[in-house]
Amino acid sequence: MDKAVIFDLDGVIVDTAKYHFKAWQNVAKKLGFTFTNEQNETLKGVSRVQSLEILIELSGKNISEEEKETLLVSKNEEYLTFVAEMKADEILDGIVDVLNYLDSNKIKYALGSASKNAPLILKKVGLYERFQAIVDGNDVSKGKPNPEVFLIAAKKLSIKPENCIVVEDAFAGVEAANRANMLSIGIGAQEILHHADIILKDTSKLTTKLLKSILM
Repeated sequence: MDKAVIFDLDGVIVDTAKYHFKAWQNVAKKLGFTFTNEQNETLKGVSRVQSLEILIELSGKNISEEEKETLLVSKNEEYLTFVAEMKADEILDGIVDVLNYLDSNKIKYALGSASKNAPLILKKVGLYERFQAIVDGNDVSKGKPNPEVFLIAAKKLSIKPENCIVVEDAFAGVEAANRANMLSIGIGAQEILHHADIILKDTSKLTTKLLKSILM
């Protein structure tokens, strides 16, 4: 039976969350409040527009559509200055071994990310050519927890949703995988990703042995 793996990007392939956090902190500063690590957890797996709406709600301010657009552009420009410096050494532990294993066993894999910068990031770390399909924020109309991004990825790979495994680090992403009827592997804290089928502390625990037990 054909199976496939769909990876989220931030927190799974690379840790760009730290760059998003820095950029959102500066947006929050412009909105007149301090953005915390705890508040940042609510943005994981969420689109840029939705993230800004969350910050605006936290600030308690009324912002015009023009001001929103200005904030979105400034946030993305700052984030891209960090991305421009990314190299292969920012790929998270164990991921290259996992991709090598999938390649050697002719198992398809795709990227399913809310980030519109996903292709650029993959190119920066040298992984762009390895993915059989890439679905990002430019390809979807509904953000996670809607399963659209993963369903499109499965379709691009020509694999049935129920035969796909999703690797995610965000609550919304795990929820999206579950709604898509895909097996969900959560990377992160048990208390946040309790609804995942399998929970791993970090990507180093995503071993080829574990994947073999799921895929074979």
